[in-house]
Amino acid sequence: MHRRRNVKIVATLGPASDDYKMIRALFETGADVFRLNMSHGTHEEHQARYEIIRQVETDTGRSIGILADLQGPKLRCGTFASHGVDLEEGQMFRFDLQDKPGDHDRVQLPHKEIFDGLENGTHLLVNDGKIRLRVVGHGEDFADCEVEVGGTISDRKGVNVPDVVLPIAALTEKDRRDLEFACELGVDWLALSFVQRAADVAEARRLANGRAAVLSKIEKPAAVNDFEEILAVSDGIMVARGDLGVELPVQNVPPIQKRLVHYCRAAAKPVIVATQMLESMIESPVPTRAEVSDVATAIYEGADAVMLSAESAAGKFPIEAVSTMDAVAHEVESDETYRRVLENSRIFERRTVADGIVSAAREIAVSTDIKAICCFTQSGTTALLAARERPQVPILALTPLVRTARRLCLSWGISCHLIQGEVDRFKVAVVSAARAARESGLADDSDQIVLIAGVPFNVPGTTNILRVAPCAERLIYATDPE
Repeated sequence: MHRRRNVKIVATLGPASDDYKMIRALFETGADVFRLNMSHGTHEEHQARYEIIRQVETDTGRSIGILADLQGPKLRCGTFASHGVDLEEGQMFRFDLQDKPGDHDRVQLPHKEIFDGLENGTHLLVNDGKIRLRVVGHGEDFADCEVEVGGTISDRKGVNVPDVVLPIAALTEKDRRDLEFACELGVDWLALSFVQRAADVAEARRLANGRAAVLSKIEKPAAVNDFEEILAVSDGIMVARGDLGVELPVQNVPPIQKRLVHYCRAAAKPVIVATQMLESMIESPVPTRAEVSDVATAIYEGADAVMLSAESAAGKFPIEAVSTMDAVAHEVESDETYRRVLENSRIFERRTVADGIVSAAREIAVSTDIKAICCFTQSGTTALLAARERPQVPILALTPLVRTARRLCLSWGISCHLIQGEVDRFKVAVVSAARAARESGLADDSDQIVLIAGVPFNVPGTTNILRVAPCAERLIYATDPE
């Protein structure tokens, strides 16, 4: 089954999408990758969902990607004797390490690392930024703050510290257990939360040890500032706009999103735009016009994927949410403006032979009647480079590795076709590509395809050959050398 769109859809699973019937319906409606949110649910629940996804994959004969999203550190205040107090603008309020119920003047903040990183003038945001405090005095176990924006602070509300890089590791002990569980289970992607610097990604990569690709969630100002270094050590990126919109002025988020998508495209690494894309569909079968425009904007920017969170995990209308995203994608991608936007934002820097090969493939597809760009790939790199070009024709990735096929489910415009065994001769490669194009419904005997490969075969990073080939096998055998 070939999706007749380029952008991919990531759907989060949860209580509203917990059985075979629903998960298969989500897949058939348009979900390409399923997200397991490790912040909620038990290992047993996630394993059951994983097994259902793999059963759907077997039953439909199409690769499905699975992303495990690690929780990361959760910074929360303590409890109150009265379960909550009202803070007023201008009053003083203290956070400290004392393990006792809070009152109108103070509350516990059980994270010593926060106090270690504070400076006078640092802001503390509580309850998704609804309450804003500024540090005016601090020590190793307390922070005296002036309330700038008041409100009700209650038990265990979240605390954000946007102004400083905190000395807190991105992986907690829970995350390490969840990471090992997810890798042993066989997930394709790991999403790493609370990334502040490139070094935060190193431990996750070491623990994953190649068993899953690592995707960094950009949700803190420090990560935006260090983005190019983070991108260099990540396999993919998620623009997690929820926390970004808390820790930064909301008007900063759209240009940041656009910039990060551009950097990811240049690096040929997949990027997901996430958070609150169709938020109203948690309760309503119809989205707001603003939400539809938000999804469309991400697609116009050339994002690899757009993501549903609570809409598909806990909402009342998970199928409708996926269907809406699918419909928006089809409409945007059929708009001539979409193609002009992608053309105007193409990355022209070419440094390697592989860069030149994929660029030439795109140019040939533009100027001649080519139905698909087919590429043989072991690691997925060739297909990712082809996707970076955002060609007008589908990209068909042929690989003997199911792991590679599943990871590529997240990337723009790529459909995967598993081949049996390794290809060791060029004619076999051409025949396999033509057969895959026909079986996928992308071409018929009268059509032509562009084939990209590396010789010698089965060696990652050797993309060095381009061939325009007919789809009819009789023509291939009549014209192709051994």
